[in-house]
Amino acid sequence: MTMLLEFSMFPVGKGESLSEHVARSLDIIDHSGLPYRLNPMGTTMEGQWDELTDVVRQCFERMSQDCDRIACTIKIDWRRDATRQLDKKIASVEQKLGRDLKH
Repeated sequence: MTMLLEFSMFPVGKGESLSEHVARSLDIIDHSGLPYRLNPMGTTMEGQWDELTDVVRQCFERMSQDCDRIACTIKIDWRRDATRQLDKKIASVEQKLGRDLKH
């Protein structure tokens, strides 16, 4: 059973541009091998509970090496009979609209 986990993690007090810190997290996410989608406000990953939370933990540990305060939001969508939700949720909306959306 897979689930979707969307999270946003960023340091507090490190200035206006945080892309350097976010890029480190995306390197961890990309190397995890889990399917993911980056968006302007966070990242959504698909996988098992332990896999997903391990990636979030790794991102936190990396960020905490040089950040004294970190903010993080996490949303989880679990459905017993669902797989490949990262693609299916978008495809379902596009199908209902009868057209592709930007993503």
